[in-house]
Amino acid sequence: MSKKYIATPTRTKELLNKYGFAFKKSLGQNFLIDVNVLENIIHQAGITKETGAIEIGPGMGALTEQLAIHADKVVAFEIDQRLLPILEETLADYDNVEIIHHDILKANVEEVIRTQFEEGQDIHVVANLPYYITTPILMKLVRDQLPVTSLTVMIQKEVADRMAAVPNTKSYGSLSIAVQYYTEASVVLNVPKQVFMPQPNVDSSVLKLVMRKEPPVQVDNVDFFFELIQASFAQRRKTLRNNLNRFLQDKFAKQQIETFLENAAIDGGRRGETLTMEEFSSLANVIHKELPKN
Repeated sequence: MSKKYIATPTRTKELLNKYGFAFKKSLGQNFLIDVNVLENIIHQAGITKETGAIEIGPGMGALTEQLAIHADKVVAFEIDQRLLPILEETLADYDNVEIIHHDILKANVEEVIRTQFEEGQDIHVVANLPYYITTPILMKLVRDQLPVTSLTVMIQKEVADRMAAVPNTKSYGSLSIAVQYYTEASVVLNVPKQVFMPQPNVDSSVLKLVMRKEPPVQVDNVDFFFELIQASFAQRRKTLRNNLNRFLQDKFAKQQIETFLENAAIDGGRRGETLTMEEFSSLANVIHKELPKN
């Protein structure tokens, strides 16, 4: 049965030859050629016959096909015009798939959800994302607070580890906190290079992000909270005190910054990577109250 699927080396090569398709490095095109991996991704995403699915970068339709089999409806965003006729052929048997020729970063995804899915439907983003643009795509989707339950995405292993990292680990940084402010993040699957055509140079993982109904911390100003976090990791090997002095030097004297740290009950000799999100939120709120008003 699986030989009929798009996600096999034979079928993928057939399509490449038939359409004279050449991979574009600039679009980060690596197509999946293993049905078992795809079914595992769909299982991890929690896709059922009642759920809707949004895919980004369907390629030749390997994941799209499996989503069409398991989900109620699939909407896929494809930026590469050369793939549209291929998708038309490979997905011809599925009447529950809508391909949208659009850049996901410029698309009004909320409007697409409103027009393409049933009101109140359980919707999941499932995608094999181009590695070069993973972070902008995921940050756009989570910051837009879309009405989706989760995002389950194949991405570069190193980036997945950073997004799901906890304090006091090498991978933990500003990206970890930015992602986990909006979602609960976990790495659910590690994937070998051999299941892609062409094989990427890096290892891959499947990251699952479950959207939070409320952020895990209360902050007075979200923009300042993230600015403070960025600054705290600006030079990882330096202490929090040093990074803050640099970040706030135009606004506060060093003694005032010391007072902020004391009021937030944080030792300035620690490094940013040791602070929890709760500690960062306390510090951000203490400082924000004293910021000069423009």
